[in-house]
Amino acid sequence: MTLRNGRAAVGVACDVTKATDVDALLAAAPSPVDVFVNNGGITRDATMRTMTEDEFDQVVDVHLKGTWNGTRKAAAIMRERESGAIVNLSSLSGKVGMVGQANYSAAKAGIVGLTKAEAKEMAHHGVRVNAVNAIQPGLIRTAMTEARPQKAWDRKMAEIPMGRAGEVGEIASVALFLASGLSSYMTGTVLEVTGGRFR
Repeated sequence: MTLRNGRAAVGVACDVTKATDVDALLAAAPSPVDVFVNNGGITRDATMRTMTEDEFDQVVDVHLKGTWNGTRKAAAIMRERESGAIVNLSSLSGKVGMVGQANYSAAKAGIVGLTKAEAKEMAHHGVRVNAVNAIQPGLIRTAMTEARPQKAWDRKMAEIPMGRAGEVGEIASVALFLASGLSSYMTGTVLEVTGGRFR
């Protein structure tokens, strides 16, 4: 696919829980990767009483193990070149916890810890990790969030001072900032992109 700026984009199927899939994804990049964004995600919402062990494991595997796979595989390439930026997508749920999302909240909190640890490991190799910088989005309009019941959506909307859900492009622009030279002295940071919602 050709993008508006004339550059090519290639789609590659990737199960982020499998290291071999992440290797194949990185191998498909047209040149050595200099920016890597970990953004795989699923939900399996249920109260702690009704959540199955499989539902817990699926969410933790995709979010936390997937981010670990992406970070370690991309960092191995970047450290050889002594440059690069990794951006990990966390969530406000990882900071405040959400009812019915013990699995999701735990995984997203884990991404923050992973980001901070990896940022310290990689800083002297010239690789920045920000959650990644981690980004902690609030309510962002995606297929995943719009699948939630209307009542739950309305409840979250009522908590947002800006009075609206965020759009994917508003998260992408923050990821772009973290990947660019504009944030060259930032690593291990967590940015909240929430429309003013902090709970």
